[in-house]
Amino acid sequence: MGTHVHYLSDAVSYIASDDLWVEGLATQQLHTTAQLPGMHRVVGMPDLHPGRGYPIGAAFFSLGRFYPALVGNDIGCGMALWQTNILRRKYNADKLEKRLAALDDHADENWLAAHLPESHAEHRWRNALGSIGGGNHFAELQQVDEVFDAVCFQHAGLNADNLQLLVHSGSRGLGQAILQQHITAFSHYGLAEESEQAAHYLSEHNDALAYARVNRQLIALRILQQIRGDGEEVLDVAHNFVEPCSIKGEQGWLHRKGATPDGCGLVIIPGSRGDYSWLVQPVASEETLHSLAHGAGRKWMRTECKGRLSGKFSPQQLARTELGSRVICRDKQLIYEEAPQAYKSAESVLSCLVDAGLVRPIARLRPVLTLKTSGGKSA
Repeated sequence: MGTHVHYLSDAVSYIASDDLWVEGLATQQLHTTAQLPGMHRVVGMPDLHPGRGYPIGAAFFSLGRFYPALVGNDIGCGMALWQTNILRRKYNADKLEKRLAALDDHADENWLAAHLPESHAEHRWRNALGSIGGGNHFAELQQVDEVFDAVCFQHAGLNADNLQLLVHSGSRGLGQAILQQHITAFSHYGLAEESEQAAHYLSEHNDALAYARVNRQLIALRILQQIRGDGEEVLDVAHNFVEPCSIKGEQGWLHRKGATPDGCGLVIIPGSRGDYSWLVQPVASEETLHSLAHGAGRKWMRTECKGRLSGKFSPQQLARTELGSRVICRDKQLIYEEAPQAYKSAESVLSCLVDAGLVRPIARLRPVLTLKTSGGKSA
């Protein structure tokens, strides 16, 4: 399979293989983003797909100014992987599905009072902490399917005899409020790096990053308590944020929108529910703006999923996957929008990164039980 960095212009490129489909609208959005004042380079990842005006699965490097709209409304969204003490040979699907299905979307006030870290005890968005949210967010119990580098795997604190817990969530309503406030005041023009407004946004952005990390920790804790288990965090890596960065000797701003950084140790590239996730060791590369794919990437627009699938599958059928895993999702619209068929194959995305010399696979994980949300506007 021939993987290339496709250069669409000096400023625009994307990583893709000959047989990995990339939607034309997504590459068009790369070009649009490259036209923003001060934008220096734009790179699409193998999971590139169209977003609302700007592409998802891409990294953007600008000079002199940065663009909160490129980070989007879910500042700090990312993946956390936990090693649990639940033995895979003792896993009882019926029992754990029943326990997890009884978990409320939101933590109650007493639980929050007992478990919130001091740093977030009085946070204005404290009530949303410990909740997964809607869209493509999830928490998933997984089992190790194959280990490719046993030394690295063990060094990370992982154990193939036990289940793992993967949490994908972000800053909930906080990130949305920060973006909304910014867009109302500045539209999509971005902020000059030395301005007072830039400093104010970065302060709020960093608060949202910390909030999202705490949120993932509390989601994991709630789930482990609910299934009567315990666990240790192995990694937590955000894929929606902006940071100062030097690329090829130039100091600027690196935005990631659905792009995983390659400089913070092991990362996990999740599949859709019903597909494998891959634990990988990144290989740092300035050519790809120190970024990697953050998942499988959507193949279908959300609006078309139900029409494509409802004639073939009921929500109950979609709650069981081809890999034998189970999905808890009480929102019937969402279970269609998030069906595995709506996503690219995680392996095709991973193969792209491997062929381009950007990652080394460490292990493959198989889903056993995925928890979504009951849905509703609060998600």
